[in-house]
Amino acid sequence: MNTKKEVIIGFAVGVIANTLGTLGYILLFSDLGISETFQAAIAQDHVGSLLALGAILNLVAFFGFLRLKRDHRARGVMVATLLTALVIMYYKFFK
Repeated sequence: MNTKKEVIIGFAVGVIANTLGTLGYILLFSDLGISETFQAAIAQDHVGSLLALGAILNLVAFFGFLRLKRDHRARGVMVATLLTALVIMYYKFFK
């Protein structure tokens, strides 16, 4: 398969895993709804923490792809994780 396509698939998996991890954390550990929790995180400057907790699922995807010998897909998950880190840095320093 094409290397570029494999990296894009890994990136998509990384973004989806981060989104599902964030939503799962909100649903399991928050008494509020999804939008209310996100609004509270913005008000209390905890958006970065919320995104970082969601990125834990990227570890599962990354090491899963490495175990399956899908190195380019693992690289895509790493790019998605780095993008998440940049978003967290933006919220920490510019908001």
